[in-house]
Amino acid sequence: METRVRFAPSPTGYLHVGNARTAILNWLFARHTNGKFILRIEDTDVERSSRQLEEAIYEDLRWLGLDWDEGPDKGGEYGPYRQSERLSIYQDYAQRLLAEGKAYLCYCKPKTRKDERQDVEKAHCNCYLLTEAEKRQKEASGIKPVVRFRVPKEEIRFDDIVWGEVVFSGENISDFVLLRSDGVATYNYAVVIDDALMRITHVIRGEDHISNTPKQLLLYKALGFSLPQFAHIPMILGFDHTRLSKRHGATSVRSYREKGYLPEAMVNFLSLLSWSSESGDELLSVERLIAEFDFSRISKSAAVFNPEKLNWMNGWYIRHTNLDRLVRLALPHLKKAGYDVSNLDFVTRVISVVQEKLEFLEQVPEMTSMFFQDSVVYSSEAREWLAKESSRKVFQAFLQELKQVQKITPEKFREIMKSVQKSTGIRGKELWMPIRVALTGRPHGPELPVVAELLGYDKCCKFVQKALSET
Repeated sequence: METRVRFAPSPTGYLHVGNARTAILNWLFARHTNGKFILRIEDTDVERSSRQLEEAIYEDLRWLGLDWDEGPDKGGEYGPYRQSERLSIYQDYAQRLLAEGKAYLCYCKPKTRKDERQDVEKAHCNCYLLTEAEKRQKEASGIKPVVRFRVPKEEIRFDDIVWGEVVFSGENISDFVLLRSDGVATYNYAVVIDDALMRITHVIRGEDHISNTPKQLLLYKALGFSLPQFAHIPMILGFDHTRLSKRHGATSVRSYREKGYLPEAMVNFLSLLSWSSESGDELLSVERLIAEFDFSRISKSAAVFNPEKLNWMNGWYIRHTNLDRLVRLALPHLKKAGYDVSNLDFVTRVISVVQEKLEFLEQVPEMTSMFFQDSVVYSSEAREWLAKESSRKVFQAFLQELKQVQKITPEKFREIMKSVQKSTGIRGKELWMPIRVALTGRPHGPELPVVAELLGYDKCCKFVQKALSET
């Protein structure tokens, strides 16, 4: 049997990293088994859903490299399925359940529209006892009924790929809404019909959905649908072991894109939240992830989102990416900072200098500011070096040596520093650090001869003269 999985986001916000992890695991499993990965937009929450957010989800999925295989054809390209375009299907099945006595019209009025949208359950609803005359009377008074499923009081069991056998009691489940009063299907109802009609073989989703499963299993049985296999993936927690939220930092894929994380790093990192390679390796290409994905390697323990590990992993991918690509990705950050990037060769050399130190591309403007600035801003640690008497001697000697050259290269810079050492008797950190802070304003950074070459003769003179005036 062909493996068929789906990712079904709601377009009520940007793609959360937890949902992205779910999408990645579905996609990896589909590719591992040569199956189908289907995208379905669950947009029945009309008040909160938007096409703009829907488009943002597509962009983030494509950025991650998660291509989908099936959907209504949109001019030769598969679009996603949308629940809002399938309402008549849900209504037809509701009529069948009503006719079979497995559902009934409920005229109990929710306190608010939000209560109805959230599928408020009625523990003591007796609307199924109403006569046809009583129903007509209520409808004549303007009450629009919902369709409510009549829950059989039976034990519900299923085998979860991750958790093993899970048992629920139907006694603890009240009759729940299938269609709201406006005819829009609720989540637990629509998802069953969609998964069944789309022939989904494996439902891979977050652990928080496990409480929805018994309702859905009852509907599968009532409608005579074959059951898929369920795999509920452990939750993602923040560093304090509470549910991942904005207080832990960025939580949307979009925010990580904007900060300059690479998609291959995000896929690698998110795939390792609750899953691991048998090899123990953590730096895994997409090809290896696909080849090695196995549900037996899914942990039951909640995954902790470690931003430091993400930064380490993203830094590794930055160091191993093509320089031309890195420059292309860094340009928007440089432009946003107001830097002149018209000289692409110069920008490429600058990026190559800081490539080894980057963790994400939003750091590029700060790390490269020394190459674009017309004056130096000193850090507090840098000013401590400016205050030293030995620094003043180094600056004077350096400027004297500069008069003997016309162009600075790394080799020429090293020659100048040897001459300064010889004329002043100052060596080591006391020699090199004053020049570093004079040229960059900070005590740490790229290799100093390369910095001097990129700054050029005029700026080196200007910046060291300024530093001398500060002593």
